[in-house]
Amino acid sequence: MNRWLLLALVVTLLDQASKLAAEAWLDPRAPLDVLPFLDLRLAYNPGAAFSFLADAGGWQRWFFSALALGVSLLIIHWLRRLPPGQPLHGSGLALILGGAVGNLIDRLRLGHVVDFLDVHYPAADTCLPLFAPVPTLDGLACHWPAFNLADAAIFLGAALYLIAGWREGRSAPDKS
Repeated sequence: MNRWLLLALVVTLLDQASKLAAEAWLDPRAPLDVLPFLDLRLAYNPGAAFSFLADAGGWQRWFFSALALGVSLLIIHWLRRLPPGQPLHGSGLALILGGAVGNLIDRLRLGHVVDFLDVHYPAADTCLPLFAPVPTLDGLACHWPAFNLADAAIFLGAALYLIAGWREGRSAPDKS
């Protein structure tokens, strides 16, 4: 098996195992404090990133499933054709693939994606962009939208792929 497909499989398996553990051990109404900036908080997202189209009525499940399947097949094709000596490209694509398949499994099996990682920080008045303000007993807490290992793998994979492209562009000979 291609080493990149093996990495994608490991990411998918870790993602699914973590989501099963989160559903077994976490109560959606009672977050578990892990670090001052990280809670484990069970949440379900029928939409995409940042709950995009979460209230769309159900069709988004099939739209995002078809999109994830199409992107996954395209990435598998790219990985099979990837020349040797491109570990950042391969790792990036494999992480994206593993994350996409992990979330695809949730959508097909459950109709939504299981999220459980909650990053937050205390704030005096306002939150940074994309952080949601949540009143607490101590004032205001700013929360990043809940996510999971698949989401983290997709983000890291995209970052690696972009870095690989940037490094490749910088090392290309000047054609002027």
